[in-house]
Amino acid sequence: MIATIISERKKHNPVLLNEVTSIISPQYGGTFIDCTFGQGGYTRKILDFEKTNVIALDRDEDSIKIANNIKKGFKNRFIFENKKFSELHKLSLNNKDIKAIIFDLGFSLDQIKNQDKGLSFSSKGELNMRLGLNSFSAKDAINKLEQKQLEDILKFFGEEKEYKRISYNIVHERKKKEIDTSGLVRIIESSKRKKNYRVHCATKTFQALRIFVNKEISELINGLVNATKILKKNGKIVVVSFHSLEDKIVKYFFKNLSENKNSSRYVPKINDKINLLKLINKKPVIPSEAEIKKNPSSRSAKLRSAIKQYDTAKIETDIYEKFENLLEIENYSKKL
Repeated sequence: MIATIISERKKHNPVLLNEVTSIISPQYGGTFIDCTFGQGGYTRKILDFEKTNVIALDRDEDSIKIANNIKKGFKNRFIFENKKFSELHKLSLNNKDIKAIIFDLGFSLDQIKNQDKGLSFSSKGELNMRLGLNSFSAKDAINKLEQKQLEDILKFFGEEKEYKRISYNIVHERKKKEIDTSGLVRIIESSKRKKNYRVHCATKTFQALRIFVNKEISELINGLVNATKILKKNGKIVVVSFHSLEDKIVKYFFKNLSENKNSSRYVPKINDKINLLKLINKKPVIPSEAEIKKNPSSRSAKLRSAIKQYDTAKIETDIYEKFENLLEIENYSKKL
């Protein structure tokens, strides 16, 4: 889930910036919600167009300083809230007609390099992985959860094949002393049967823990549902995801609300129903070779988008049932 990687803050550009801009059409003005403000890349691009307004959200307190700098130049056109995007429905929109809601599900190099956040396996000290507005850390999860719970987290959130060995060794080692970042990396390295990897062997475990700590599954599902609720007719949802689990959720949600379904294959197709969403692109948009060459971390990005076809705050979706097992794993956090 690495996105929006930057070499220099001044030259920061989010992944698929031109493609997102093309879909949301800010040149015609309107109000846009940037659900993952981060370094402000999407927001700045939208505000370049004179008749636009942006409401930006980010759970990371480090984004507040960047947001305050943008406010200096766009005082009457920019609002920032230090909120999770699952709380979209709590925004005071004053009947604003939102043109588009944008989600960039990645994180920046600044966040990875921040030793206090502990997102990287090269970080020193305590395991953290909290992106903001959290109630527990990766340290709590690793040192307190049961072995079976750790197995589920690594298997389903990280797609880690060696989930049983790693979880067993974590539980064994924490009896001796509390596990920190470097200690966890050593446990993972010693648990791996295969020793030669194109990417670091701790990548999947760290991804799994970050997803668990930040409750990224429920955040994404609730964000998509609430975004759809607050949009009016012709409003757009744009999502840039960076790993298969995220994309699976986004793909299912859009498909679930954009297709007519029959209870039986023998029943004639329903032609008179208008689906709540209409896909803007049937297949995900991916970065060009030029963008990947400039920013290799963008190679896993997938952009999906949809347009709302009629006004309603009611949504009929079984997405919570579809991903119930993942939500149940998130709920292991209630014991922390």
